[in-house]
Amino acid sequence: MSFPRDPRLSFGGTFGTSSARDAASDQSVSEAWVGRHVPRILVVDDNPGIAALMSQLLVMRGYEVVTAADAQQAEAEVRRQLPDLILSDVRMPGKSGYDLCRDLKGNPATRLIPFVLITGLSDSADKLRGIEAGADDFLNKPVLAEELTARVKSLLRVKEFTDELETADSVLCTLGLIVEGRDPYTEGHCERLALNAVELGRHLGLDEDSIVALRRGGYLHDLGKIAVPDEILKKGSDLTPDEWKIMKLHPVTGENICKPLKSLRLVLPIIRHHHERPDGSGYPDGLRAGEIPLLPRILQVVDVYDALRTARPYKPAIGHDQSAQTMREKVRQGLLDGDLVDEFFGMLLEQRRVA
Repeated sequence: MSFPRDPRLSFGGTFGTSSARDAASDQSVSEAWVGRHVPRILVVDDNPGIAALMSQLLVMRGYEVVTAADAQQAEAEVRRQLPDLILSDVRMPGKSGYDLCRDLKGNPATRLIPFVLITGLSDSADKLRGIEAGADDFLNKPVLAEELTARVKSLLRVKEFTDELETADSVLCTLGLIVEGRDPYTEGHCERLALNAVELGRHLGLDEDSIVALRRGGYLHDLGKIAVPDEILKKGSDLTPDEWKIMKLHPVTGENICKPLKSLRLVLPIIRHHHERPDGSGYPDGLRAGEIPLLPRILQVVDVYDALRTARPYKPAIGHDQSAQTMREKVRQGLLDGDLVDEFFGMLLEQRRVA
């Protein structure tokens, strides 16, 4: 049986029939996914014939395929269930493939999904436009079946590695919550820090990578306390000099735990330096104002605010106005970044006005 040819797109090679070699290849691909997550591919094209051809080819290779006739349907499908790969035509009614790609790549929840633009346009300016939109790869019409399946297989392999890194990140964040759980008085601390740090980062106009690092830093900043004994961790502020030596090791311990993951490279300074102070009296490195990176300074501000607003065994919670007064006194003492403290309370004031 052969499939009808569409004038807008033709597949090179044998598409409607499979040779013995192709059949064996299809079987091996299908068998490779037995017992594992079957990759889900979203095909976006306003021409039903083209979408059907591509779907048939990919289903033969053992993939799960869903189709969308335009960008709006594609976005609805992505919201319903995240695909592992997106293949999209460029020219469609309404939003173009370029715009769809740009929007998905601009969303932290979907930016790591490989996106392939399929186009009959050969001008280098068109390809440049696709690169600027964030496309991971391109396929030119007419599409060769062998090239399509090879590109899909390669990009899905990259996606699998990315997912493994994301899973490792999630495990570490869970460990951060477990560490927090050792002290019943800090329940919800990590989530509040992550939320407030992200809000302050957005208020400051930071890029998305920094925003993601701040969120992760909220969960991971005290991960090194996993090596601190309970009797020290729960004692509070009344520590002996020897106990303080142990406590001050936790930023370095946390950094060493997370260092093997390249995806956490922007989080490492947060973990290591969130206890540094502008006057140089902090730890572990005794950095001064101009030496402390921005992201740990942001987390430090929201961390101090949360600590002041939360009751602990050794102190009561205090109100917002008193917390502001206390933090501004710490600025005068050289213990906090004054500009960031001002920005933080300015942001909170704006939020109250909106509410």
